[in-house]
Amino acid sequence: MRSSPLLLPLLAAFAILTGCSSSSPARTGSAPLQSSYVHVVQQVLPSVVQITTNNSTGSGVVYDTSGDVVTNAHVIASATSVKVVDSVGNKTLPAKIIGQFAPDDLAVIRVESDASSLKPATFGDSSGAQIGQIVLAMGNPLGLSDSVTQGIISATGRTVGGGEPNGGTALITAAIQTSAAINPGNSGGALVNLQGHVIGIPTLAATLPGQGGVAPGIGFAIPSNTVKNIANQLIKSGKVTKSDRATLGITAQTSASQAGAPAGVAVLAVNNGGTAARAGVRAGDIIVGINDIRVNSVQQLESALAQLQPGTTVKIKYTRGSAAGRTGSAKLDSLGS
Repeated sequence: MRSSPLLLPLLAAFAILTGCSSSSPARTGSAPLQSSYVHVVQQVLPSVVQITTNNSTGSGVVYDTSGDVVTNAHVIASATSVKVVDSVGNKTLPAKIIGQFAPDDLAVIRVESDASSLKPATFGDSSGAQIGQIVLAMGNPLGLSDSVTQGIISATGRTVGGGEPNGGTALITAAIQTSAAINPGNSGGALVNLQGHVIGIPTLAATLPGQGGVAPGIGFAIPSNTVKNIANQLIKSGKVTKSDRATLGITAQTSASQAGAPAGVAVLAVNNGGTAARAGVRAGDIIVGINDIRVNSVQQLESALAQLQPGTTVKIKYTRGSAAGRTGSAKLDSLGS
């Protein structure tokens, strides 16, 4: 059947608008993206190890050629023995704890024998992380070694607290939020961009309030810039002296009102020469504010400090006995181990 002269232009216009053509449609985007996934997994997964202790399991990332492996502090908390299972030869290697820094939930362990089989990962610059960026989470969730999940960066700069069954109580600052699935055992693994750079260490997943289950698609990772800062110090001296985290230099607990509600931060002890001491705070005082922020609990105080940098001058509002409220000023110190 012959097409009319009018029908041919209409068909051509319809093909242009719908993206159709007389030949099979070209799928130009899927193959390169899949190839990127495969390449990144092949590049980075050999650097992700499984960690087992006498009371827990988790993941770690090979940090350097000396056998140092970075992981979460809660993975090796209270451990008396630590072993690493590499991803290349599936060999079990004994390791020792070099140091840990609980406030950032980071630790370094070292494989001293046969470390040549461990392949260091490339740690990138987490300051370049962007919302919508594709990322892969690599680790050993639920004991399933060499597992990979994919998602995007959902947010950056989160301040999140929490932990895992083994005692993690860190307050993570500048955390990267991701939709890549984070499950028990992923802790200490790698959050990787499509350039094959580790930009974060997965540490926890959000939980459903009042239900106890994991909220799907909401996980958090410690940014790689924090990881590099803390790991380098732990490797060098076994402790952290400059964390870029502000502290008042106190030992404290949440104070309760007569009705049992949180009503401030009770100071149990003050470090000599620390921020609080220079501001005039003493043991027995109740801190109720930092600058213009009201604090009713230790967690609120930590959250307020997480937004501030060491060296910043702050006003500390506190009460002493039945006297009127007081205010003292001092520069914030850097939290160390």
